[in-house]
Amino acid sequence: MDHWTISELSAEYGVTLRTLRHYEDLGLLSPERRGTTRRYHQRERTRLSLILRGKRLGFSLDEIRVIVNMYDEPPGERGQLEYLIAQCDARREQLVQQRRDIDATLDELSAAKARCEEELARLPDSRP
Repeated sequence: MDHWTISELSAEYGVTLRTLRHYEDLGLLSPERRGTTRRYHQRERTRLSLILRGKRLGFSLDEIRVIVNMYDEPPGERGQLEYLIAQCDARREQLVQQRRDIDATLDELSAAKARCEEELARLPDSRP
């Protein structure tokens, strides 16, 4: 196939029609228009895959737009890859910090629970 409809892409990628239209409104996708019909070509399929991968990695749509648009504009593929490497490093560091924060919070919750259980054990049993 050399083109796909909005319904076909929606079903294949598990996204809503509204999502595809939203990506189009943001300039992330540019399907060919034939009257009111959208025809998505391989370029849009590739971009949609990149958009969805970027979302899974936690990038915002603005960040994704910069990344996918760099391929077609200066500095081209090399610049796109260098930028993406930097963005991945930054995102990774953010996630590592979030993990540290979550681990610290879990430790605090365990300590608070243990203190509450100790206090509860010291109280006289007032149940009938």
